[in-house]
Amino acid sequence: MRKTLSLLTAAGLAMSLAACGHTTEQKAASGAVAGAVVGGPVGAVVGGAAGAVIGKATDGRR
Repeated sequence: MRKTLSLLTAAGLAMSLAACGHTTEQKAASGAVAGAVVGGPVGAVVGGAAGAVIGKATDGRR
């Protein structure tokens, strides 16, 4: 239970920080860094993917 809760917290933090930046690359990079800090290599992958998805979703909304 404790491990699941920490993974969910890490995923939420990575997704929230993945929104930082102006371009898709910046959002993916900030998400990857945040994920790496919280969840190690797996967190970096999840954070980078979340940043890329958020970057693609918000491309035309400026």
